[in-house]
Amino acid sequence: MPGGRLTQQERRQIELGLADGLAYAEIARRLDRPTSTVTREVMRNGGHAYRADLAHRATEHRAHRRKRPAPAGSRTPPQPHGRDADAVRAYEEVFATVFMQSGLPKMTARVLAALYMTDRGTLTAAELAERLGISTASVSKAIAFLESQGLVRRERDEGRRERYVVDDDVLYQSTMASARATAHLGEVARQGVGVLGQGTPAAARLENIARFIDFVSESIARAADQAREVLHTKPESPAP
Repeated sequence: MPGGRLTQQERRQIELGLADGLAYAEIARRLDRPTSTVTREVMRNGGHAYRADLAHRATEHRAHRRKRPAPAGSRTPPQPHGRDADAVRAYEEVFATVFMQSGLPKMTARVLAALYMTDRGTLTAAELAERLGISTASVSKAIAFLESQGLVRRERDEGRRERYVVDDDVLYQSTMASARATAHLGEVARQGVGVLGQGTPAAARLENIARFIDFVSESIARAADQAREVLHTKPESPAP
């Protein structure tokens, strides 16, 4: 049975195996590796959103970071609740990688992952810069993009410092914004029906697109409203 680190070719085989719906044990058998090796590799690098190239780069990056001193000004924050600092740091990298796979730039993904992994769900620019070992200018650029997408919001604390916040309502508002953007695509598609001529093949295609998008966007908005009501409404206190 081979030992040592997984090769890039083995990671590609893992990605293909996941795409084919194979169990971790079967993928491991084909690689002649322990099942635990495959499980750990996948869970550390995006779960079923696993991508071989991203996983290989992330592993190389982690190895490189272990060989060099931490950047000046950066540190691993103290971990509350008895958490394992190494496990938290590794998971934060996985979380950021998943955001990258969904299309976010690397620095933006790291900032969003860091915010979601704080117990308070809020950090200042200085706290983010220290936590990630980056400049406050980089933080500001990432936050501007996240705010434009409805993924974070700003607020002022008692000391008038600007804080960046992720919470249940931010996630709801972001989902609703996505539903509205999707619905707009349907509206534009339906405009093309009149331009191309009712009853023509091209117009029929655009009408089908519009109907599909109408259904999807309405379903997203309805599901978000239901989830917000069920999951985030505090139960009423019992009458005394």
